[in-house]
Amino acid sequence: MEGIPHPIPRTVEEVFNDFKGRRNGLIKALTTDNEKFYQQCDPEKENLCLYGLPNEAWEVNLPVEEVPPELPEPALGINFARDGMQEKDWLSLVAVHSDSWLLSVAFYFGARFGFGKSDRKRLFQMINDLPTVFEVVTGAARHAKEQAATQNNSSKNKPTARMPSRQPESMPKGAKMSAHKDEEESGEEEEEDDEQGATCGACGDNYATDEFWICCDICEVWFHGKCVKITPAKAEHIKQYKCPSCSSKRVRV
Repeated sequence: MEGIPHPIPRTVEEVFNDFKGRRNGLIKALTTDNEKFYQQCDPEKENLCLYGLPNEAWEVNLPVEEVPPELPEPALGINFARDGMQEKDWLSLVAVHSDSWLLSVAFYFGARFGFGKSDRKRLFQMINDLPTVFEVVTGAARHAKEQAATQNNSSKNKPTARMPSRQPESMPKGAKMSAHKDEEESGEEEEEDDEQGATCGACGDNYATDEFWICCDICEVWFHGKCVKITPAKAEHIKQYKCPSCSSKRVRV
């Protein structure tokens, strides 16, 4: 129960600052002030709640009596589980419920003051950039940060590997005739001239740079891929392409 009145946040930035203050108070209770917090959560007392305050303070107190409460209430009766489990597990449990409470308070303000979709999304993104109370209390946030730093340093120190550029040993079966020939062997320059004036062996249309062509390895006639129903992806798996005419020929014995 918050005994000291605090300004009511009305904008995304104000709600986020309120969230950060309450979050810092809860983290303090569960980490640096955990012995004091542990002592205040006496199982012999009535139902107790852990409150984080906007000024980064915290308090253990009874829940408010008014129904419904002015703000969403934290988990009730956290003191009852204190002696029934290990301290670190109990603190982690309280941390999980504290994260849930922080979100409920933040989006209560968002609903109360009519935050639209974009404002709610921006508020959540700002909140999500912070480690949760649970991650801080259990050390998961520190571990993740150290791991990210290690990976970052490793990537910086690692020399950049470049794949050596080399020409394929042989011309691919399926290739656009627009492929540059100036980087290939000089003996293929004449072939380039032939390709530029080539016509499709199926439809008779002239060569075009924006179309996929394939050459028959038997008769060395070029065809539109679409005319012989060969796609670039299919051509990559063809070791030796035979056009329909060459495929239909039979070797006589």
